[in-house]
Amino acid sequence: MSSSSPAKSSAGSPVKKSFKAPFWAQILAGLVLGVLLGWLARSQDISWLVTTLEKVGDIFIGLLKLAVAPLVFFAILVSITNLRKVNNAARLASRTLLWFMVTSLIAVAIGLAIGLVTNPGAGTGLTPADGAKPEHTGSWLDFLTGIVPTDVITPFTELNVLQIVFMAAVAGIAALQLGEKAQPILNLSESILELLQKALWWVIRLAPIGTIGLIGKAIATYGWDLLGKYATFTADIYVGCAIVLFVVYPVLLATVAKVNPLQFFKGAWPAIQLAFVSRSSVGTMPLTQKVTERLGVPKEYASFAVPFGATTKMDGCAAIYPAIAAIFVAQIFGIDLGVGDYLLIAFVSVVGSAATAGLTGATVMLTLTLSTLGLPMEGVGLLLAIDPILDMMRTATNVAGQVVAPLIVAARENILDRDKFNSVAMTPVDADDPQPVAVAA
Repeated sequence: MSSSSPAKSSAGSPVKKSFKAPFWAQILAGLVLGVLLGWLARSQDISWLVTTLEKVGDIFIGLLKLAVAPLVFFAILVSITNLRKVNNAARLASRTLLWFMVTSLIAVAIGLAIGLVTNPGAGTGLTPADGAKPEHTGSWLDFLTGIVPTDVITPFTELNVLQIVFMAAVAGIAALQLGEKAQPILNLSESILELLQKALWWVIRLAPIGTIGLIGKAIATYGWDLLGKYATFTADIYVGCAIVLFVVYPVLLATVAKVNPLQFFKGAWPAIQLAFVSRSSVGTMPLTQKVTERLGVPKEYASFAVPFGATTKMDGCAAIYPAIAAIFVAQIFGIDLGVGDYLLIAFVSVVGSAATAGLTGATVMLTLTLSTLGLPMEGVGLLLAIDPILDMMRTATNVAGQVVAPLIVAARENILDRDKFNSVAMTPVDADDPQPVAVAA
């Protein structure tokens, strides 16, 4: 006999459901608390609080980085071998690369336009003497010769993501060639990948706490005074990323993929907000893949496109940022850039984005851009202090693009589950998720 009365425990009292704040609310609370604690630590000069915030943030990022090397290797290996389960695998791979390039070109064009209009380096009060050469710089020779590792251990110990991707791609292609003989290795690789993703879910659950440390440290260390000299540059990066995130991507989704952009944000927002906090595309990758699949992209294709994008698709770090930063540095050092230089920036953003590791920061991409243009490497030192604040918005844009591109390709190739996409707001929550991927409409 059915009853509409509340469920009761064995003692006869109603069973009360424990309240759990949604993940976005936890992140928001972490942001607010981090700002308050950072301001308190800086204004009252509380050194132990600054140290505590720094340690909390560093531990969170360290936990994310801990699994990065094996995660990238096995994710790329498994994603390549999973393509055998998809029809027209070569076509899907080429179309994915094409849309990576198209969106990167749009992003770099927006970055150049904003930089040319606003002149971010003018009137800052900064001089070439304020800069310092970075310890490590990127060049095309390093990029080309650095793809192939000299041994199989060093890329993992030094976290050279580009070399790890190369080894994983070679292993994946070799496994495809071996066929059934490689199946035991593939089964083991898939199990290891699931284990790593499970461990990362646990780390992701700590994101609200990590947010307190990361934001608090930034405020305590730099305060608001720093934003004065970099106000225009900071605004340019945030505005450029916002245009790509909230204008370009929705327009492409509506016109090319023929899907509702609001549904996209309902499904993808959890990954976007985690990327904003963690500043790590690779660390966000398991969540990015899950939301991509929930938006209707077939798992076999998503398991290729998302890991590949997490290491190469960087519209924020490798397109908008280096474009505006190059203009900024050129103006500080009094160097005029011509049309050819702007074309070089666009070329570097498309081809060189693979050099950006998908971890926090975009120093490698910036040094690669500056060295290609012949701009002083001291320009990097001018931007290091403000980098953590910029990196949050850059990474959020990166991850959004890593979901958009597979969605467009899947839609154009007629493999997108549109019913699943349109009903994402009603998708039930998996117990393994750190939050609802979408709430009931």
